[in-house]
Amino acid sequence: MYNIGITNGGIPMIMQTNIVSSIRINSLKDLPKLKIFMEVNNLKVNKSEIARQLNVDRRTVGKYMDGYEKSKTRNKCSYLDCYYDTIQELLSSNTQIFYYKRVLYQYLVDNYKLKAPEPTFYHYIKSISEFDGYFTKGKNSNSVSKPIIRFETAPGEQAQLDWKESIPFVLADTGEIIDVNVMTLLLSYSRYRVYKLSLKTNREMLLHLLTETFESLGGVPKTILTDNMKTVMDEPRTQYKHGKINNVFDTFAKDYGFKTQPCVAATPKTKGKIEASMKILDEIWAYSGKLTLIELYELIEKINNRVNCSLNQGSGRIPVMDFEKEKDSLLPLPHEKVRNQYRINTQEVKVNPSAMISVKSNLYSVPIEYRGKTVTYQIFDDNVHIYFNTKLIALHAFSENKLNISENHYIASLKATFKNKSEEEIIKMAKSNLKVIGDVYNG
Repeated sequence: MYNIGITNGGIPMIMQTNIVSSIRINSLKDLPKLKIFMEVNNLKVNKSEIARQLNVDRRTVGKYMDGYEKSKTRNKCSYLDCYYDTIQELLSSNTQIFYYKRVLYQYLVDNYKLKAPEPTFYHYIKSISEFDGYFTKGKNSNSVSKPIIRFETAPGEQAQLDWKESIPFVLADTGEIIDVNVMTLLLSYSRYRVYKLSLKTNREMLLHLLTETFESLGGVPKTILTDNMKTVMDEPRTQYKHGKINNVFDTFAKDYGFKTQPCVAATPKTKGKIEASMKILDEIWAYSGKLTLIELYELIEKINNRVNCSLNQGSGRIPVMDFEKEKDSLLPLPHEKVRNQYRINTQEVKVNPSAMISVKSNLYSVPIEYRGKTVTYQIFDDNVHIYFNTKLIALHAFSENKLNISENHYIASLKATFKNKSEEEIIKMAKSNLKVIGDVYNG
């Protein structure tokens, strides 16, 4: 900095002027300062050398020295940037697993109100290496798939049957790790499917779930294509043997009027329609540690409804709409007495004023809104399943305890009784009271 004295009408004035005595050029934006420095010091600018040092064109150097500035308008931030931390946390989870981008997308739509279009979301994930790497690791880009021959069937002609088995799932309320299974029946013409959650895959459970499925469809497909599951086959079908259907399932098929068609062992693409649909159930992994068992049942129902009401990639149509055409082609259901042979025992019971039902002399809670109503219950998978009409409203571990009260049910009852208390007070009261109740009634 230099002080320059100037006389104005005999009155001395002191003016300060900033003069750069040294300068460092780090980028193009520093070049205007260089121009001033060179002019003040009467120096010649070597634009070619500057261009070489900055790795830019010589003309660009001249443009910036003449005062060119990039637009200061900030690049528009992606809407999805708001979800960066959430996505990072989800993909870092020790319990939740997202096998496909579509699963992560659907999870964010359902739980975080994501509104971005699916292709935009995929592009965003691909643009961030740590996110993209999560989905691409372990994939073999050199694998070559064999061509698949498509087969289509007439309405009501065929259904495909399969299990999604042994999915480890951490329950949110207890921390217990359980293995869950989902039976799937898919109507080949409409792609309409029915998912049924179960903790067991034994023969009794399979026949029960199929009975429930046929009743929900209002009829029976003429043929069921299945793999060589032990609950259906005594001997597997191979390229050289027809296989042997076990007597129990064969009788079940005859009672319902359908033909059993086992696939050749180790040929999953024979059931290509259902194999593709089973991948949708990988969404379950995303909720491990986040749901109770009854909430998992509700998730399966939600997924089921969503896929039946969405455009099917294989057919290019919406399954529930095509099902309207297909259901009239299904075989009629056998008499209720026949169906009851294969159904797990169902009991009717009335809900008492305390929102409890009696099961084998012990009491189990239901949501408060069902007081005074008649419900049904079934005992399977070591659990008491309680229904209103066909809706699952409560689920309890089958127990010898006199009182079996869900904390959520009890909290709802306290809220209805103590309307002046806060949420925090209600929860504290519920936990305290339930401990006392457990000590008194359950030892």
